Amino acid sequence: MAEKIKWVANNMPGSDDAHLGIMSLENVRCARAFHESFPQYDVTPLAKLDALASDLGLANLAVKDESYRFGLNAFKVLGGSFAMANYIAGKTGRPIAETTYDYLTGDELARDFGQATFFTATDGNHGRGVAWAANKLGQKAVVHMPKGSVKSRFDNIAAEGAEVTIEDVNYDECVRMAAAEADACENGVIVQDTAWDGYEEIPSWIMEGYGTMASEAAEQYAAAGVERPTHVFVQAGVGSLAGAVVGYFANLFPDNPPVFVVMEADEAACLYKGAVAGDGEPRIVDGDMPTIMAGLACGEPNTLGWDILRNHVSVFVACPNWVAAKGMRVLGAPLPGDPRVISGESGAVGAGLITTLMESDEYADLREAIGLTQESSVLMFSTEGDTDPVNYRRVVWDGAYPAE
Repeated sequence: MAEKIKWVANNMPGSDDAHLGIMSLENVRCARAFHESFPQYDVTPLAKLDALASDLGLANLAVKDESYRFGLNAFKVLGGSFAMANYIAGKTGRPIAETTYDYLTGDELARDFGQATFFTATDGNHGRGVAWAANKLGQKAVVHMPKGSVKSRFDNIAAEGAEVTIEDVNYDECVRMAAAEADACENGVIVQDTAWDGYEEIPSWIMEGYGTMASEAAEQYAAAGVERPTHVFVQAGVGSLAGAVVGYFANLFPDNPPVFVVMEADEAACLYKGAVAGDGEPRIVDGDMPTIMAGLACGEPNTLGWDILRNHVSVFVACPNWVAAKGMRVLGAPLPGDPRVISGESGAVGAGLITTLMESDEYADLREAIGLTQESSVLMFSTEGDTDPVNYRRVVWDGAYPAE
């Protein structure tokens, strides 16, 4: 018998929403202008799944496909690169608008800034993005991965010239390790999307960087003839991505925001746990987090993202492995006329949840709670491609993690 999807409506008391401004339209425009300065930049596809939407009984269903981002098979580079640029801009006294790819890869940078070592912890995609950006900018990178990390993700980071290790601890302990090493290193900088007291500036820049993806999706949705999504499904690890996406769309449609649904791996559902507690305070999940959704295996919330989410999310959902696996198969074997999306474990959980809600009356209460109907226009984010090719084949070819 498959494990059940768990969910809770957001009944937490609101805060003063002081962190919503991180994802202001102006901040996101600034981040996108920075990314557009890269020769590798291109807008990633928005896959309109019209046949699937019709089959499920939805008005529209669209998937932002980040497997094309900068050739790195995931969206994470958007945050790390923008944070690194902001850090360098602050050290050189240069406006971020002038801290472009050309400047960051030119001779002036060595003269104005020199070289730093950027430390980070990662389940794979964030570390690869930081390593890639450091490599392009002539900087150093040190990356720590938690136990259980797969060789393909390790190799992709090492190929960018970073010093990378797999440690015998979980993700959150790797974060503490990276932070301590950065503190002890001359010109060491921790680049992490997890915020804590005293460490908020770099995580806020990372979130702004993620806004490039959200702003592209909003423009593409409108260009496809749909003014706005009625529902936005977004996955969460520490909550930086979710906070960025929810924050951007809340600012873009302040008078009529979409219904926001946040999804986590059930073994690492710290945000869901906080919503169940209901007092507005974040909660932590510790210990091992045995989930195929490696990018979501994080147990300590980003305090900035959490504050945005507690104020704007309708429902928090904890998803077992089979939900992500179902989404991988749905996107990888599309209905006639729909584009194929190669989506990894952490990218496909939205597709698995949406199809389950529309196909099964077992979760009719959740479907009704968020108002998913034939009038709904739904947007989700496939944040990674097949970053673990071996497991991708196990799921899509061999049927691992069945729903029944």
